[in-house]
Amino acid sequence: MSEETKQHANNSGMEFEQQDLKPGGVYGFLTGLFVAAVLVALILWGFYDFMDRYERSQQPSQNPLVQPSRVETRQIPPETIQKFPQPRLEKNERLEINDFLLKEEDTLDSYGWVDRKAGVVRIPIERAMQLIAQQGLPTTPRVGTVPPAEAQSPKQGGQ
Repeated sequence: MSEETKQHANNSGMEFEQQDLKPGGVYGFLTGLFVAAVLVALILWGFYDFMDRYERSQQPSQNPLVQPSRVETRQIPPETIQKFPQPRLEKNERLEINDFLLKEEDTLDSYGWVDRKAGVVRIPIERAMQLIAQQGLPTTPRVGTVPPAEAQSPKQGGQ
């Protein structure tokens, strides 16, 4: 015998459990849990059905002069949509944002008038960057400084 077995054999005060949990008890618990869940579901269904019938019975009767509407209100024709003020709900978000982005990109990449009366035009971004690289950004003199005049500039070349 091993050392551990001898030690347990000598200790008569310690015991181990002689029987395990039987499957009948586990199955009984699960069956009871299922029955309770079904009962709660049926009670809730009955309660909501009762409340729904009560709510319908408390509704005031409709005026007999009112004709029931047979017009489909879920489908709105496009010409009716244009009557609503801005902002309108989006019908197809992906299509509308793609159209918007394409229009913006076309504006950024084309020539056109911004204000014809004032003579303001727009040019493509790439062309604007080329012009700035060639000519530089326009600068304005600081406030309080006098721009150089011919009389104030030093003579060049020893004249």
